[in-house]
Formats: sequence, C-alpha cells, structure tokens
Amino acid sequence: MSRLKYAPAIFDRCVTHLLRSVRDFAPNYFGDVFVHSRAVNGKTDVEVHKEHLRKLLGFLRKYKVYASLKKCFFGASEIPILGCLVGKSGVRPDPEKFRVISEWPTLSNVKELRQFLGLATYLCKYVENYAGKIRPLSQLLKKEAKWK
Repeated sequence: MSRLKYAPAIFDRCVTHLLRSVRDFAPNYFGDVFVHSRAVNGKTDVEVHKEHLRKLLGFLRKYKVYASLKKCFFGASEIPILGCLVGKSGVRPDPEKFRVISEWPTLSNVKELRQFLGLATYLCKYVENYAGKIRPLSQLLKKEAKWK
C-alpha cells in the first residue's frame, strides 16, 4: 500500500515521457497539458494553435490517452493554473482568491489566523512589501501574544 504514494509522480513521469515530442508547445504538469502557440511563418497564432492541438490530439489518440472534455479549455486567452491565471500577458493572481481574502471574517484565534495566512502567503508575490504588511499578524502566532 505504501507504494501508492508514488503513483502521482510516476504518472507524471509517464505522461512527460509520452509527450516529449510535443513539449515545445505542450508542456504538462501532473496530468494537465498546456498548449501555447505564437504566430510564426506568416500564420496567425490561432492557425498555429489549431495545428498544435491537432498534433497533440492525434498523438493522444494514437496512444489511447483520454482527456475529460469538461476539464478542457480550447482557444482561451488565459487559463487557471494553481490559483493563478496564465495568459499572453503573463501570470496574474486569480481575482477569486483576492475576493476570498478581502471578505475573510474577523480572525478570533490562532487556528483561524494560520488558515488566513496560508491563503494570503500563496498570493504574496503579487503584494508589495508582503512581509511588512503581515508582520502584525505574524506576531499573533507567538505563544505570549494576546488577542483583543
């Protein structure tokens, strides 16, 4: 039973190996495949993207690898990945994550504070001087801290 804990990593390695010939435009991450395309040789980015999709889908069909259409995004200008939105203009935080943080109820104990800081830390790269802004909250994690 303990060998099952390695299953996700083994699966990812198998998919990476299988898709190695298309990794220039279709990298994968734990079962998710991201197809990205740019205009080249007089073709638009949409035309190149269609070619890439045809090649990838043909490849998946050939090796009998299946995808859930409910989880697929086709022709999207940006896609959600690990709590962020990735698109032509780069990576930006998912607005839903910021909404959840801004609407978080008032904290009343250390457990709630840890939950809040866990989510907030996930988005720290998008907040200038994050460490300075959370310092007062971090002080409340100390044993001698007093909650008002």
